[in-house]
Amino acid sequence: MGQANANFLIQEEKVFSGALSCRGCGWSLLTRHLASLLGENTVYVVPACCFSIIAGPYPLNDLKANVVHTLFAAAPATATGIRAALDRQGKTDTNVVILAGDGGTFDIGFQALSGAASRGENLLYICNNNGAYMNTGIQSSTATPFGAATTTNPGTDFRKTWPKDLMGIIAAHNIPYTATVSLAYLNDFRDKIKKAMDIKGFRLLMIDGPCPPGHKTEPSESIEETRLAVESNLFPLFEVEKGKHKINHFPKNKVKVEECLKLQGRFKHLFKKENKAIVDKIQNMTDFNWKRLKLLEKMNVDLGY
Repeated sequence: MGQANANFLIQEEKVFSGALSCRGCGWSLLTRHLASLLGENTVYVVPACCFSIIAGPYPLNDLKANVVHTLFAAAPATATGIRAALDRQGKTDTNVVILAGDGGTFDIGFQALSGAASRGENLLYICNNNGAYMNTGIQSSTATPFGAATTTNPGTDFRKTWPKDLMGIIAAHNIPYTATVSLAYLNDFRDKIKKAMDIKGFRLLMIDGPCPPGHKTEPSESIEETRLAVESNLFPLFEVEKGKHKINHFPKNKVKVEECLKLQGRFKHLFKKENKAIVDKIQNMTDFNWKRLKLLEKMNVDLGY
């Protein structure tokens, strides 16, 4: 099972049964482990995304905590106001956490995200990156992987540009902590949540979110898909703390990117004979990004903030 020890055993459930998620959706597992660590003294701010549906319509609530639903573009701004109000009341120990998808992070909510990060707001931002606007019909976002098919990039018109380097952009805001996490590596995931909880200021965790309907996979394959993404370096696990990069997982038996892509129906067109060069291109870019990440780790200096 991988990383099978007591480090990620949930002692007390902080979510109710009956979540409205699809089978194999990463959101439910994500929030289950996140909520078990954050506890009930938490306010979750949720913009339009899959989780705004999964959490349930008013007065239902999947989480044993407070949930505030807000506009697609406004989650960091709404969370800023909540944080200020809680601090004014002396409730500085209450967690304020944003749960957003890649559409509300990379695209529609990016301006508010950048503003909150630049101001150093004391917020924890969780981005479930499943690589498209899955809740509204699997439209392409700027997080959509090169080569993936979506309803706005169908068939031979598959995505032909690279996704936005959100981690690089967020790190450039000089925030105290940001990291990538995977549901296939729960020890690392939970350790990073704990670390983020102990840090003041703006923190962001980006999760590789499996989505069976959007990725065209079987629900039982969700964790294997995310594991292969890490082992192929398509989604490396690393953190940036006070400007210092640290790689958290080095694949021991590195696999080719095609092993991860083959599992997902959104890439099936790439395995036609005429598209072999596209798969090679993705492999080359993945290798380049991994080398760049290792170089950033090697160049670490104390930036003093």
